[in-house]
Amino acid sequence: MTSHQPQRVHAQTGDPRLLLASRSPRRRALLSEAGFVHEACHPGFEDGPLRPGKVTPGQWVASLAKLKAWAGARTPEARALLASSDVVVLGADTACVMDGVLIGTPGTAEEAAKMVRAFANREHEVVTGVALLRVERSGVEEGSRVLFADRALVRMGPLSESELEKYIASGAWQGKAGGYNIAERMQAGWDISFVGDQTSIMGLPMRRLAGALAGMGVVSCLPATRAGLRPELLAGGGA
Repeated sequence: MTSHQPQRVHAQTGDPRLLLASRSPRRRALLSEAGFVHEACHPGFEDGPLRPGKVTPGQWVASLAKLKAWAGARTPEARALLASSDVVVLGADTACVMDGVLIGTPGTAEEAAKMVRAFANREHEVVTGVALLRVERSGVEEGSRVLFADRALVRMGPLSESELEKYIASGAWQGKAGGYNIAERMQAGWDISFVGDQTSIMGLPMRRLAGALAGMGVVSCLPATRAGLRPELLAGGGA
């Protein structure tokens, strides 16, 4: 198992280890850029078949994040880390919301095209749920738990059908909530603006998460957590 580790300063011995219950390369990159040494694992289940009941979008993604953290705490990777230290398990889930309807991750090219086409010339909300669960070396869960949801508003400009077809054919939509990654699409020249934390749209709200991790004893390896994030990921307004 390979860690995403900044090479500047190492975490201090005795600090709890951080385990991300996700194999998302975007989430791993966000943690690494913020200076958080971590391991990653698959939580061991797929949430695609699950459907929300009578809950808000924020409650739903936070519940899925909690389920992922709970499952991640029971993986072989967690047990290996617990042999030498306490572990903080991080679960997260991201969904888009438009007209009050939850929009998750597309499973097919047709679903991705439908999602992105619906976003063009409109605003939609992106909600990311986060759960942190601290587990002792003994394997007994402590009372230290954090659960929250972060929201951002995204406006996507016009998108031609030919541009959409080219994007869908590229396969870049796969594994992305709403069928797109905001940083990639902005870099590609799409007309996208946002209000809120861009890292939340990308899958981990680092502004809030950094403080929550520090409260559980997981410290950044960088002199300041913000120094680990690119300037464009710290922008609070539109692109």
